[in-house]
Amino acid sequence: MEFELLSAYLTLKTGGTILYPTDTIWGIGCDATDEQAIEKIYHIKSRTDKKNMLVLVDDKDRLAGYVTSVPEIAWQLMEEADRPLTLIYPDARNLPANLLGEDGSIGIRITVDPFCQNLIARLGHPIVSTSANKSSGPTPAVFQDIPGEIIGAVDYVVRWRQEENVPLQPSRIIRLQQDGTCTVIRE
Repeated sequence: MEFELLSAYLTLKTGGTILYPTDTIWGIGCDATDEQAIEKIYHIKSRTDKKNMLVLVDDKDRLAGYVTSVPEIAWQLMEEADRPLTLIYPDARNLPANLLGEDGSIGIRITVDPFCQNLIARLGHPIVSTSANKSSGPTPAVFQDIPGEIIGAVDYVVRWRQEENVPLQPSRIIRLQQDGTCTVIRE
């Protein structure tokens, strides 16, 4: 795993994109603070930047660097989550505008995947995580389902967990408001 971590890190550090395993499905990623790298992902997915992407962080302490405040309900939802959970926070900060929702929000998941945690810790920034498919295409459940055009379009393909064939599901997504209101976006 160390070689894969180093290779992925060097790719991200130099503005590249990666195809990598997460605690949910395989993702296309880049340094979430690199506007040009984010633009590359929109191009790979044939997607406009009007449909924002989520980011992964390695632990809850990193949240404060990218959202103005964490509503109290967020901590409760994270504590009670029985599967990966992405929370959409209002008032993102320290992230490029092309990564945010039109309302300034950002979706963040605290990953439990050791590869992702180590990569984020080494990079020192969150990483983008978006499904490894073209916009409006089917979401691949395992590496073997990822279209060749996606594999060929990224700068580095992580060779970790490619052989796994148990289909994984995308995360649950819940939008938060500062007043504690929650809206389930994806169950």
